[in-house]
Amino acid sequence: MKKVILLGRPNVGKSSLFNRLARARIAITSEVAGTTRDVNKTEINIDDRECLLIDSGGLDESSKLFAAVQKRSLAEANEADIIVFMVDGKLYADEIDKKLFYAINRLGKPTALVVNKVDGKRDEQRAKDFISFGAKKLFEISVSHNSGTDELCEWIYSQLEPAKTSIDESIEDFLADFDDSLLESDESNSRFKSNIDYENKAIKVGIIGRVNVGKSSLLNALVGQNRSVVSDIAGTTIDPVNEKISVNDGNKEREIEFIDTAGIRRRGKIEGIEKYALNRTQKMLENADIAVLVLDSVEGINELDERIAGLASEFKLGVIIVLNKWDLKAQEYQDFDKEFDRMSREIRDRFKFLSYAPIISLSATSKKRVEKLKELICAVYKNYTIKLPTSRLNEVIATATKAHPIPREHGRAVRIYYAAQFDTAAPKIALVMNKPKCLHFSYLRYLQNQLRASFELGGTPVILVPRGRGKSKEENNE
Repeated sequence: MKKVILLGRPNVGKSSLFNRLARARIAITSEVAGTTRDVNKTEINIDDRECLLIDSGGLDESSKLFAAVQKRSLAEANEADIIVFMVDGKLYADEIDKKLFYAINRLGKPTALVVNKVDGKRDEQRAKDFISFGAKKLFEISVSHNSGTDELCEWIYSQLEPAKTSIDESIEDFLADFDDSLLESDESNSRFKSNIDYENKAIKVGIIGRVNVGKSSLLNALVGQNRSVVSDIAGTTIDPVNEKISVNDGNKEREIEFIDTAGIRRRGKIEGIEKYALNRTQKMLENADIAVLVLDSVEGINELDERIAGLASEFKLGVIIVLNKWDLKAQEYQDFDKEFDRMSREIRDRFKFLSYAPIISLSATSKKRVEKLKELICAVYKNYTIKLPTSRLNEVIATATKAHPIPREHGRAVRIYYAAQFDTAAPKIALVMNKPKCLHFSYLRYLQNQLRASFELGGTPVILVPRGRGKSKEENNE
């Protein structure tokens, strides 16, 4: 454990800072110079790192007693690893402080110059005089008003050793106590909650979309037979229609179970038996792995398409967006690529919540690019059920937070200690941190994008759960 010593002349606020960092009234403080004559020590935590904090007597040789106190303080400084040298911000810099600071610097230890009692504008101006000391690290603080101490703590934190417990051991300890209620799930706790053999199970794919976009035609094209009734009458399919096929996925055969669901109408137009069809569609999505959202490329996108897309997002499924009837669309445009890019931009703009979903154009009636869709389903499923290497996961998070630090909360640092994946389908990752409630959703989205880019997680949502370290269920839910 590293030793951090507070040094300085009498009455600069060393004992007050000691109590502040220790979060307890350990050292006696008073206006009388030289109150502290011995050395106080206590173990403290700065976030997840520990150190031994030492409060020393004032550096003063004006009397025999004070000279003895100074000798003891300097002996402790010689044994310390990190030095915080404090001066009084109510006074101008003088040669005595400068000589003491230079003498301390000669010890060759990480040293910060801390100007205390900076309580107002005049104090701030006076504190600028201490720049002449040439300190590599200078902090202006007010212990009494608790300002500036967070920046000092950040610097001390950077000089301390990480916790001795390895990341993997910390993660295992964390996962053993992980509270699944954070995800509103009543499944049992385990390293990965799901014990499903994702390698060998059939991939369940729900085909969803509004009425008459070609879902049934797509199912027939995928399975190679007229399994679902197709007609121009909107709402032909009422019951979900299931069909399984085998596909070659690399070096193995993979089974895919397709479910053609009833087309969804606007809420005001759902009548009679179609209400039950909508409920059954939602039930199907609860058990699906991937949703294939079918859009009509000829008619274009409307508000109902957005609502249906929201279902796939709500159930946290892998998602593929299909622009169907592309053969008819091609008759209107000579530059197919340009039109595909235009529609893709519109989809990205309107379906921002599905930014991770790949988009493919095809024709269910002519079966053009249908085989490509099968390949894409297998690729998205791998991403949906992936187990990320712990060390690599933490490398990506560390790199991302270094490139764009987490915004501070009321001047206080927000830190992620480590990340731990605790479930798959979709990948669910806990971010163990000091202030879980202070991680803004926009920063979560940034981390999700970094993870997708690093692990090529196209097609799957990535669920990040900020979680306090060693917190109880009640504390995390406050």
